[in-house]
Amino acid sequence: MEYLKKSRHTSWCEWKGQANYYDLLVKNKKVEKVAWYYTEPAVDFQSLKDHIAFYPAPMDGCYVNGEKVTAQPGNFYGGWITHNIVGPFKGEAGTMFW
Repeated sequence: MEYLKKSRHTSWCEWKGQANYYDLLVKNKKVEKVAWYYTEPAVDFQSLKDHIAFYPAPMDGCYVNGEKVTAQPGNFYGGWITHNIVGPFKGEAGTMFW
């Protein structure tokens, strides 16, 4: 948490509610909106409260059980793709309306 700074940026999810964001600050490098969280998620998503989700794309590397993940295509979704997850993946060309 020492490297995360609350961002002014917010967004709205029609299911989960208002998302808030963190920027990452390490030495002289700042990366904006690397993670998001919900302070007051909608009733059906209360389990997300007090958790942080990270976008893998802006990071030097994110790993699951030692495997470097691939970021979900596009800039909107924050999915972490490993060898055992099969697409197609939302965010690829032609997936906008499905």
